[in-house]
Parts: sequence; structure tokens; C-alpha cells
Amino acid sequence: MSELRMEILKYLEKNSKINLGELAILLGVDEVTVANEVAQMEQEKIICGYHTLIDWDKAGVESVTALIEVRVTPQRDRGFDKIAERIYNYPEVHAVYLISGGYDLLISLEGKTLKEVSRFVSEKLSPIDSVLSTATHFILKKYKDHGTILGSKKESERMLVTL
Repeated sequence: MSELRMEILKYLEKNSKINLGELAILLGVDEVTVANEVAQMEQEKIICGYHTLIDWDKAGVESVTALIEVRVTPQRDRGFDKIAERIYNYPEVHAVYLISGGYDLLISLEGKTLKEVSRFVSEKLSPIDSVLSTATHFILKKYKDHGTILGSKKESERMLVTL
């Protein structure tokens, strides 16, 4: 991958709303070049989408985020792909990852209540034939998400002393 493409991706990952003209200036190339590269990377599915990170707590929206570890029996000739596909097609599922360690998949999902998330696990996830076991972890507070620190940093409560 070209160095220009790598630099474009780094800037877009940090701020997807950056003006392409500003980005061109930062990279020392013309805007048309940047626009063409971005369009090409979108077409090649290198850039898969654009997202806005929202602190829903500050917006006053009550929701529950859960991380669910899942141990599964991989399917012959398909491995984990078919099971992962079945799981990621549920609308409440935000992400599915193949992971190393004691579990095989890590699922991120959101619900309105703990009960709603629990119901997803017991009624939709656990009945899948290949699912052997699950472990559900609820996110209690987000400090940093997608590289962005949420909330404000508290100033040190210690008194500054100089000699």
C-alpha cells in the first residue's frame, strides 16, 4: 500500500469528518488526488464505513452494552465463519470477533436493559447448535472508546508544590 494511502487512512481513522481540502494540505498533495484515493479505497472496501462516536450517557440515553464470550464447535469445511455470520446478522449485535484463548468468539451488543441482553443470550445465542458455552460481561462505564477519551479528564487534586 502506498505511503499516501496509509497517511490518508490514519487521518480518516482519527477524524472521518476531516475536509478533503484540509487533508490534502496536510499531506502536501492536491484535493483531487486525495478524493480519488478515498473513493478508490471505498470501492476496494479498504474503507468499510464511517462512524460517529457518541457518549450516550451524556445524551441521556439509557442502554446496556455487553461483551459476550462464546465457545463454539467449528463446522467442518467452514470453521467459525458460518457461526459468526449467523450471529452478526442479528440487528442488536454490533461486532463479532474471532479471538484466541478460552473462548472462540467475542460479541459486542447493546440493549435497553440487562434483561433484554440476557434474553438475547438465552433465546437467540445459546440455542444455536454449535454454541457450547457463553460468558456475559456488562460494560459499567466507558473511559475510552475507538481511541477517544470519553468525558473530561479530572485535574489533579494534589496541590502543586515547587521548590
